[in-house]
Amino acid sequence: MANESKSILHELLKHLGFETTINEQTMEDGLLLEVQTDDPGRLIGRQGQTLSELQYITNRIIFRRDQTAPKVTVDVGNYRSQAREALVKKAKDAAEKVRRWGDVVELEPLNAFDRRIIHNALKDDPSIETHSVEVDGTDKKAILLRPKH
Repeated sequence: MANESKSILHELLKHLGFETTINEQTMEDGLLLEVQTDDPGRLIGRQGQTLSELQYITNRIIFRRDQTAPKVTVDVGNYRSQAREALVKKAKDAAEKVRRWGDVVELEPLNAFDRRIIHNALKDDPSIETHSVEVDGTDKKAILLRPKH
């Protein structure tokens, strides 16, 4: 299925007018398709929005063909890996503030993909607990970090 996932994404991008090279990498929670192109900014979009939508469409097409196929993560120009590193750093810095001051720290509203990165980064921390909370007027949620009792 990995090769089929790669060809589905390649065809989709070709129809959108992008010349790409796609490398695939197996991960523990699915498949990573890394896209190389001359115009990565157009595929990434503002705050990764276009990239997220491209990933969603790719997974919908794959899932329609094979419901047992692994989830595909699409990355362009290492955007996701750099964003993941920045989110993990933000989570650890916020956790350090919680430990130091004992106060609740609220992170800005994030999409589900980014919240999952934060929750996973801190899940093994014995002194911190994380909770997602609704933010009025948006489909995103904020994360609250607080000391574990």
